[in-house]
Amino acid sequence: MNNNLIITIGREYGTGGREIGQKLALRLGVPFYDRELITRAAKKTGFDEKLFEQLDKRATNSFLYSLTMFGSVGLNGMSLTDQLYLAQSNIIREMAEDSSCVIVGRCADHVLRDFPNKFDFFIHGSIEDRVKRVQTCGDYVIEGKTPEAALEKMDKQRSTYYNYYTGKVWGKCDHYDLCINAGRLGVEYSTDIILEYINRLKK
Repeated sequence: MNNNLIITIGREYGTGGREIGQKLALRLGVPFYDRELITRAAKKTGFDEKLFEQLDKRATNSFLYSLTMFGSVGLNGMSLTDQLYLAQSNIIREMAEDSSCVIVGRCADHVLRDFPNKFDFFIHGSIEDRVKRVQTCGDYVIEGKTPEAALEKMDKQRSTYYNYYTGKVWGKCDHYDLCINAGRLGVEYSTDIILEYINRLKK
């Protein structure tokens, strides 16, 4: 039985979930995976890396429809989006089987649901705190008439993708070990709380 320590991070856009994941990985001395999974999946499958980026960012009904319109059903009868999701999921499992790690997004909590030493966290925050963060940090891409509209759009895309492939509700508290309001706690304290939670349960 694989006993690697696996931490998955789901997050609303603009909450600092990626930064929290990076800090967790650094403090634990384990690999951190986010966009790297896209590159690995693209190299292994031969699919264009941009397709995986679109799957992650645009897995909405309109995107699924557009792929279908372009004849995206392969020889195995799977849609292109399903093939991309499966390829990405296989990479996630390979990384988790190889070593302890922190993984952000990409339905990792569901993909690795049979891993016994896995902890799932969801990072959220108020719209006001998230708007402030995306306006002051350079890591965010804002697409929309207002920051509020952009945040709502990104969250909608993430929830549609997650709900479609997991059959669960994105952000619903009973799917995670802890849901953390990073807008109130901040990135550092949120990281501390996650580590304390894991350490207490591992004793």
